[in-house]
Amino acid sequence: MTEPTDADGGTTGPLAPAAGPVPARRRGPAAVLGDLRAVDGALYAAVAATPTPTLDRALRRLSHAADHSRIWLAIAAALAAGGPRPRRAALAGVGAVAVASASADLLGKRLVRRARPDREAARVTVDRHVPMPASASFPSGHTASAVAFAVAVGVVLPGAAVPLGVLASAVGYSRVHTGVHYPGDVAAGAVLGIASAAVALAVSSAAARS
Repeated sequence: MTEPTDADGGTTGPLAPAAGPVPARRRGPAAVLGDLRAVDGALYAAVAATPTPTLDRALRRLSHAADHSRIWLAIAAALAAGGPRPRRAALAGVGAVAVASASADLLGKRLVRRARPDREAARVTVDRHVPMPASASFPSGHTASAVAFAVAVGVVLPGAAVPLGVLASAVGYSRVHTGVHYPGDVAAGAVLGIASAAVALAVSSAAARS
């Protein structure tokens, strides 16, 4: 006895081959998002599991220095004393930080509400610890402010672009290193920072023309 076949000649009875994996295009955005979260978690775990005793204290201090944008406000104060162009750069940078901070805290974190990483489960060494914020994890506000300031100041004052970019990148990484953010939070914060700098620069340019 043979199994019935379909119109294309394929077997359709109980002995038919099992259906293969569902094509990626049919899995939907939720499955893709799940995969991205898995990668994000794996990267976080890899950073947590990598011993870096020489870097731990420096990155912890850098992360703490960026709390409430203190490091950026201090740099802006120094720039403001350097003449008209550095002063414009400082104003643009502070404006970009304000936009980034408001966007991250008032919009991003309230809309996404991603839980903070489980630092203890990941076994992040205590030497790296900074206080775990109570706010949502996505996006990284520290990174958004850092990138916003670096980009805005760098556009007005190109000579400062590279050192500020390096410093902003270090701040972003420090948030993963200290265990308070996933890498995806930092990446989103960087994108938000770039957008915030663009807004601040546009406003600054419009004000200068008026």
